Amino acid sequence: MGHKFKVAGWISVGVLAGALTTVSLQTVARGAMSPLPLEELQQLAAVFGLIKTDYVEPVDDKKLITDAISGMVSGLDPHSQYFDKKSFKEFREGTSGRFVGVGIEITQEDGLIKVVSPIEGSPADRAGLKTGDLITKIGDEAVRGLQLNDAVKRIRGEPGTKVTLTIFRKEESRTFPVTITREEIKTHSVKAKLIEPGYAWMRISQFQDRTLDDFVRKAEDLYQQDPKLKGLVLDLRNDPGGLLDAAVGISAAFLPQGATVVTTDGQLAESKAIFTASPANYARRGGDPLKRLPELFHSIPMVVLVNEGSASASEIVAGALQDNHRATIMGSQTFGKGSVQTVRPLGPDTGIKLTTARYFTPSGKSIQARGIVPDVMLDETAEGDIYAALRLRESDLSKHLDNTQGEEQARDKALEQAREAARKKLEEEARNAKIERKLPEFGSDKDFQLQQALNQLKGLPVLASKTLTERKEAKKED
Repeated sequence: MGHKFKVAGWISVGVLAGALTTVSLQTVARGAMSPLPLEELQQLAAVFGLIKTDYVEPVDDKKLITDAISGMVSGLDPHSQYFDKKSFKEFREGTSGRFVGVGIEITQEDGLIKVVSPIEGSPADRAGLKTGDLITKIGDEAVRGLQLNDAVKRIRGEPGTKVTLTIFRKEESRTFPVTITREEIKTHSVKAKLIEPGYAWMRISQFQDRTLDDFVRKAEDLYQQDPKLKGLVLDLRNDPGGLLDAAVGISAAFLPQGATVVTTDGQLAESKAIFTASPANYARRGGDPLKRLPELFHSIPMVVLVNEGSASASEIVAGALQDNHRATIMGSQTFGKGSVQTVRPLGPDTGIKLTTARYFTPSGKSIQARGIVPDVMLDETAEGDIYAALRLRESDLSKHLDNTQGEEQARDKALEQAREAARKKLEEEARNAKIERKLPEFGSDKDFQLQQALNQLKGLPVLASKTLTERKEAKKED
């Protein structure tokens, strides 16, 4: 990552310093910055030179520099990231809600790839794939042992190309191939349905470019089905977040005009901001979708369901509705990703995602490493939260920012003990094939937390958790 102390090495020091000086001059315009650390830059150049001359085999200069950039950025915190050409393209696809593929949501089960659901109207849907189908081969390659991300990459491809999936359908006890032509898929991040007369359920799986438009369309459909809705459950469980303006827009759907949704604070002047329930903070060129939202949704009684998988943008929505006393938050303490990432292009095909600020709820509480604490704690099932302790949260991640100045926190010993107990129980049940550990599908009639949310809206008794408590940020040990 640097050059040896020879002429070529010193030239490289000049090149590196020159490049960094360009960046520093841009930064100085934004605020004060200390001088460049010349000694450390010389070490960087020296290491680069040693690798070039002494490593067991030749290494490409571009790879060394790219790896140096990647390591520098990823060493900051768990969410800052360098994007090469391929990862930058994948990132943009993820936030746009558009990609080229066959149109299936998948997960992993027993070493195989399981179809969670085909996207309505997609090539996979038209080809007859069903929820629960197992993919045993992608082309000629067996998927057993293949990582989920690798499977996704193999299924995706260029529009108009074909991929053959070998399917095992349990209920029919048969295996068969399906050849599907890839095309651009537009994912829908919002699901909605009437649970029963007067009560609706809306689930947001991720905050994307079109989430607010999708939300308004689903709300219009619900209103047409039942214009006398008495209660709404907004389900943000396992929603990993996404785009800030989409989160502000969803919050604005339920809050008074101008109400504070979230504030941010960081080094840059533009990082010190207040986002309110105003079109200027969420509407795009297509106009304000909320103008079409039925008036009923501005005042309908609400419950918001969250869990340890609710992060970032979903925590912003939950915090805004909680602090503005607009909804009852139910479930378990959220993930705690309260930092803002800004994407800075480095060229036409590369860029970095850099943490530039922290999020604060309208009352001034930091979301970072703490998350949103529900008004009513709920277990996942009537039998309790057996495996919740195994799920990682922001405060478990290496190099995470804390609620103050980024000091590393001590381990929560009680949490470690709970995790160890959960691991042992998981091992015991894994040896007992008769026990099925699968949780009910969100939104189904077996969804325990959803049933408690409906009870809350109806004024009926709620089976709140007797064991869940707020997980506080661990104090640093001396």
